[in-house]
Amino acid sequence: MSTITGNALKSGQPPIIPLTFSANQPKTIRLYPLSNYTFGVKEMQPEEDPSVVARLRRLEEHYTEHGMRRTCEGILVCHEHNHPHILMLQIANAFFKLPGDYLRPEDDEVEGFKTRLDERLAPVGKLGENEAPGDWEIGECLAQWWRPNFETFMYPFIPAHVTRPKECKKLYFIQLPNSKILSVPKNMKLLAVPLFELYENTARYGPQLSAIPHLLSRYNFEFYDEEGNIVAATPGGATNGDMPQTKVLASGDDADTDMNSGENGAN
Repeated sequence: MSTITGNALKSGQPPIIPLTFSANQPKTIRLYPLSNYTFGVKEMQPEEDPSVVARLRRLEEHYTEHGMRRTCEGILVCHEHNHPHILMLQIANAFFKLPGDYLRPEDDEVEGFKTRLDERLAPVGKLGENEAPGDWEIGECLAQWWRPNFETFMYPFIPAHVTRPKECKKLYFIQLPNSKILSVPKNMKLLAVPLFELYENTARYGPQLSAIPHLLSRYNFEFYDEEGNIVAATPGGATNGDMPQTKVLASGDDADTDMNSGENGAN
């Protein structure tokens, strides 16, 4: 931090430094560059349901037998050009979603969630020799979305007339280490989407994903380079002038590469 402030004070018009403004602030989050991570492709994971109607029917069957369905998804953050990017899946070139899925009825919440993250993103075979199963740092629950009925709509609150919601989806912050190997099923794409692309972009990403910038606004960030040095921090910090944009990190033969044809990610 001192290096960054020192560089700023060398400018022609040094900034006025206000008193500290970090009372009751959550811990500062370290973000590592996208280039620190290795991305691969593994066997495809076909969707369980061929249609929205089939998915809702399966939800109804689950509710009848096990009660409210529990779903966990992860917000994994890295940076490119000192701007936060969210790692996100694009499935069948049709919709976007965060890594994770519904828990099995017998699963512990956190351990079951780690298993689901492994299924989506853990490498297999020789690529993952140094990766331990369930090696995820599950952070704070940043949001809860509720499905009041057997329909597609979810809300960040329980409507007043609803006493038995059919599903609760939790969004957890996942602290990424300084390096990691990730593999995506070959019928999906793994994207790095900048926060500004998500912000208020409900038409493309749906209400859950477009709300992520709001959820992360409570944190301050430190941006690290490949050598482990802080190159920028909240607030301030210079960039090299390149414009951040969504990047396809991994994509199998069965996943189309057109970034503009995805529909919104509410599901």
